Amino acid sequence: MKILVPGATGSVGRHVVEQALARGHEVIAIARNPEKLALEHPNLTKRQVDILNAQAVESHLTGVDAVLSTVGMGASKTPTTLYSEGTRNLLEGMSTYGVQRIVVISSEVAEHWAHQRPLKLWVVLPLLQKFLGATYDDMRRMDIVLWESRARWTAIRAPRIRTAPGKGKYRLAGQPLPRGWMITAVDMATAMLDIIERDDLDRQHVYIAN
Repeated sequence: MKILVPGATGSVGRHVVEQALARGHEVIAIARNPEKLALEHPNLTKRQVDILNAQAVESHLTGVDAVLSTVGMGASKTPTTLYSEGTRNLLEGMSTYGVQRIVVISSEVAEHWAHQRPLKLWVVLPLLQKFLGATYDDMRRMDIVLWESRARWTAIRAPRIRTAPGKGKYRLAGQPLPRGWMITAVDMATAMLDIIERDDLDRQHVYIAN
């Protein structure tokens, strides 16, 4: 499979690239500063691309089978369009070149909170939204962009992503997970690759945790 990985130099993106190559996939790693990806491989192509530049994104989707978007900026108070406009650019380029499958990282804060357990519902999620809500607001706009597309997308409602040794396993469900406080970047990368190889999670949001 030929996979495009936007955000390839981030904490999750680096592991996605490494694991995808280990699985035998061909990878196009794009980022604003691709030189930060200290990895060389015959099946790896690194390119400098800002996903907010639609033309730059589109030019790298020829022959691609799937997109694993690990783009992220962390939680912020500053308004952003990175998730919504970046994803829109990816989807428009995918449509042009007939690419159907995409997996993106979202957050459980961006989801409707009705099904959350009491501690998160009344304390954790409201605090995150209050102080760092700009990121989550744009993730909600990204949801609309995904729904309006014809792509076979899966959006992962992630908890806190930690830069820590992988646990070698993860939990995945269509609803919030008990004690689903975190996932390591390594295990998130594994899950994204597992999801892209599945055919039963199209046009769905899924929750994940260690």
